[in-house]
Amino acid sequence: MILSALLIPTFPSISCSKNSNPPTSHFQIPTASSQKSHIKILLLSNLASLAFALTLNSPLPSLAIPSLNSGSSLLPPTTPFSQSQDLQIGLENGKIRPCPSTNPGCVSTNPKSSSFAFPWEIPESSTENAIQVKKLQDAILKTQKNAKIQVIEDTADGKYLQAEVDGGFGRDVLEFLVKKDVVVYRSMATKVTHVYPFTTALGDSKGQQERMKKILQELGWYEPSFEYMD
Repeated sequence: MILSALLIPTFPSISCSKNSNPPTSHFQIPTASSQKSHIKILLLSNLASLAFALTLNSPLPSLAIPSLNSGSSLLPPTTPFSQSQDLQIGLENGKIRPCPSTNPGCVSTNPKSSSFAFPWEIPESSTENAIQVKKLQDAILKTQKNAKIQVIEDTADGKYLQAEVDGGFGRDVLEFLVKKDVVVYRSMATKVTHVYPFTTALGDSKGQQERMKKILQELGWYEPSFEYMD
């Protein structure tokens, strides 16, 4: 009813009584064209009023604000600094891990490492893993500052030993895997320093190599080299 009342135009009513005088000559009967123009103007006016009324009564559109608990939140972009903070420790598929590309303070016997070192060889006739690991443990505690043995466990690939020692920028992690007469290892700094605004990390792989040489000399074991191979 309201819509029809807005859309249907109204015209002034003309009442003629029996005693009323006839309309004067200046009154003009609207023509068909003028009547159509008048109807068009009224329709446009009523439609504008209707649209304005609907706008006021319509609810405001809700804004799509992501929830704090939403699982599809955007992940922060990865940077060399953030990657260097996520250091993975432990064996990977039964092998010593390579040095991370974002951590220059590392040396590993894994051939995928940029700072590669040769595995050690145990020259003694006794190659029982438990005995060699005990010797390795004693050598670490004797040659390294504030050394602490974290893990010693048997695996299907040999005897695994993990230790923490003082490093140049914090604590370093030493990992060894002893299997018969071969010892593979990784020595890695757990803290990587970046100088703003550069993204290149600061590290000392030579310092890691010197540490491993001290342990090796204490043990009296053997390390191959490229010179020996020549």
